[in-house]
Amino acid sequence: MNKFRIILAATVASGALTTGAFAQSTGSIDFEDAIIVTGSRGPADTAGIQVPDSTKAKGVITQELISRGGTNTILNTVNLIPGVSFQNNDPYGSAGGTLNIRGFGADRVSLTFDGMPLNDTGNYAVYSNQLLDSELIEQVNVNLGSTDVDSPTAAASGGTVNFRSRTPYDDFNVTMVGAIGDYNFYRMFGVIDTGVFTPWGTKAWFAASRTGNDNVYNNLGKIDKQQFNAKIYQPIGDNGDFISIAGHYNINRNNFFGSLPLRTDTDTGRVVGSDASNRYPLNADERFYNIAQCSISNVTPVAGTAQAASTCGTLFDYRYNPSNTGNIRIQSKFTLADGLVLTIDPSYQYVKANGGGTVSAREAYYDLDPTGGQAACTTVLTGAGISCQPGYFAGNPYFGRDLNGDGDLLDQVTVLAPSETKTNRYGVISSLRYDINEHHTIRAGYTLDYGRHRQTGEVGFLQPNGFGINPFPEDQPALDAKGAILQKRDRLSKAILHQVFGEYRGQFFDDRLTISAGLTGKFFIRDLTNNCWTSSAGGFVECFGTGGVGTFGTLRPTYAPPQNRVLHYNRVLPTAGWSFKITPAFSLFGNFSQGIQVPGTDPLYNSFFFPVGSPGSQPKPETTNSFDFGARYTTSKLQAQLTSWYTRYSNRLASAYDPDLNQTVYRNLGRVDKWGVDGSVGYQPLEFLTLYAFGSYLHSEIKDDIATFETTSGTLFYTPTAGKRESGAPVYTLGGRAEVHFEGLDVGLQGKRTGKRYVYDNNLPTFRRNANGTDTMIYGAVAPAYTLFDLDVRYSLKSFGAPNVWAQLNVSNLFDKFYVGGFGGGLTQTVNRNATTGAITGYGNPGFVQLGSPRAVMFSVHVQM
Repeated sequence: MNKFRIILAATVASGALTTGAFAQSTGSIDFEDAIIVTGSRGPADTAGIQVPDSTKAKGVITQELISRGGTNTILNTVNLIPGVSFQNNDPYGSAGGTLNIRGFGADRVSLTFDGMPLNDTGNYAVYSNQLLDSELIEQVNVNLGSTDVDSPTAAASGGTVNFRSRTPYDDFNVTMVGAIGDYNFYRMFGVIDTGVFTPWGTKAWFAASRTGNDNVYNNLGKIDKQQFNAKIYQPIGDNGDFISIAGHYNINRNNFFGSLPLRTDTDTGRVVGSDASNRYPLNADERFYNIAQCSISNVTPVAGTAQAASTCGTLFDYRYNPSNTGNIRIQSKFTLADGLVLTIDPSYQYVKANGGGTVSAREAYYDLDPTGGQAACTTVLTGAGISCQPGYFAGNPYFGRDLNGDGDLLDQVTVLAPSETKTNRYGVISSLRYDINEHHTIRAGYTLDYGRHRQTGEVGFLQPNGFGINPFPEDQPALDAKGAILQKRDRLSKAILHQVFGEYRGQFFDDRLTISAGLTGKFFIRDLTNNCWTSSAGGFVECFGTGGVGTFGTLRPTYAPPQNRVLHYNRVLPTAGWSFKITPAFSLFGNFSQGIQVPGTDPLYNSFFFPVGSPGSQPKPETTNSFDFGARYTTSKLQAQLTSWYTRYSNRLASAYDPDLNQTVYRNLGRVDKWGVDGSVGYQPLEFLTLYAFGSYLHSEIKDDIATFETTSGTLFYTPTAGKRESGAPVYTLGGRAEVHFEGLDVGLQGKRTGKRYVYDNNLPTFRRNANGTDTMIYGAVAPAYTLFDLDVRYSLKSFGAPNVWAQLNVSNLFDKFYVGGFGGGLTQTVNRNATTGAITGYGNPGFVQLGSPRAVMFSVHVQM
């Protein structure tokens, strides 16, 4: 029978399958002992589940369990680890999702690939639809609330998720996978392993895949994904030294979909849809909504008459979310002498991506001079109180030229206006380990992470059907009357990290006590250049086009001019841990770590509105102090573990993307205390049956009321958040998995209940103000708890002499549960107030959230020869 491996790693039990080391970089892997010992689903005397004697809270999953999940993103697999919550935007993992670990969002979780950081260098976002093909992943490991001392991250308060690509096989091998499923899903994957092909043991693999399906929720849009991977592995000697070179390239051409306003009021005739005027579904049947086909040619140009912009193409679902991402990774290990090992892992990454929607462009010029009143700027361009210029002002592009061919400058035209990003990123993780003796080991090293982040916002034209002519407007940008490229932002950022670290691990009392301690010095540089004028503390900018800074100085003296600022964030972070084996089966462990989260580029650019040296000109970094304490009990049949943890946040910066405004909104929650409990039990009562259950509870408390500035009245108010929970994170999770194995047939069923999630940090419902002055609740304070089940069934041809040939059926959301999908939460619903009394006079639109993925059936065939 096939071996089944399951492990509850460190302070959480992942119920996962694992082999080998579980660190991230080559240096971390080398430093840690091979302490994960796995049980096996074989003879009864070896069928027990064992737990590693680790000082950190970790969870590990290997290819055996990853492959059971079909083609889904690797982040969906880690949902089996307590404290982890992930909501996919679609059933197949090709459209992104929302990750949360111990209540920390994805921008506070460091995602790494063979030790190389993947989080966006600007806002630290994680893009789960761009990750490595699951067949090539050897294992994924999760650090909860801590990270390795050499990890090059500016944002890991919630921990790290690292996935490792597998080593090429020793023998020639061809693997092919084909899959079909609901929503016209298809996938083709192939990988060729060369086997050892030189006298020096060189081996390699080359892989490619193609995936596609229709938009899951409506009749508009597609998902199209291509990926190419390769890896060459060269062993050096026979002591484990090696050099590995790997490459990865991923191409996504997706439409946005499934993000709807979180309101369920039906008495005003609202229907389900992605427009701000629509609402969220009430049940499973309403998830699927149709979008009428449209044409921008419905607006007929008429000379001398002002035409409004067409609404065709303005819906969220028409928007592109394209990306080209690639990297080159080198890993190496060299034994310089007995007990002295050098590891060096350099890397390079490239990103070209965008996201965003449409905007109403003006044919007219824009009047920069406010003294004479806003002129039409269609005929008279200069004069007393008039200074008309083309550019991107007050949230709209002003072309200064006829766009629709009717001979005037009176009209408005809908154009594509996403936020473009190009990143070139270089890094290296290096370390030198020295074994003092068999019980004491030290290492030291240096880490560099250098990201050049170019952010623009070129405008592009639409096709007659409402879709953009080019998914990347920067490749075919629209020009204004002066020949400059119109763009809504124009900035160059350099995110640089220099990091030095040292680490010690020792074993005492006949190896029953393990002590680890580390110290990391992080030296962050944020070199920021904004080529536009900053017109508000909220980060709004006014841009004159390609390379043109324009003149606002005398006309708008409150605006901050284009400029360069260099900010430094330096911190020395300690970490320490221990584990003590009281009996061979029972042990205790604990860990302390400090963390830092440097503000992302958006809040840093917002600070350009304030003069250098003034309050607000340099946002403070978040800092955390995290503690873990746990106990584990392991026998040949039973593995149980319970962990408690506590994190204290300072300067908690929170963010949420508003697709209606097409921008990210930031808020500072001050001090936040978080604590929780994670636990799990793994049990193998019979050789062919394995059971696993897990759960977690999370509590967070915002300590202060948060100051908010109400723009309508120009008054400062305080949102009642003191004593409230953070939004967006589930209060609890409960789940489990059962696997039954017969000759040739494996059946797995797993389920997970995700607790309620508060919509706002003030923990209040969402309202609307009626015409008669009364208020109506349009959504409650929380997104309700939900339970999902997934089924996987595999039939192998092992009994026919083909153990690596099988057919597999996967059913996600088995009972087609309707639920609210991923969202990041927010501070409070926006309100309008009376300038004198401060009384609420109206409410803003609710936030947007993803639809929960519906049931989907996928059938795949795996052939390895």
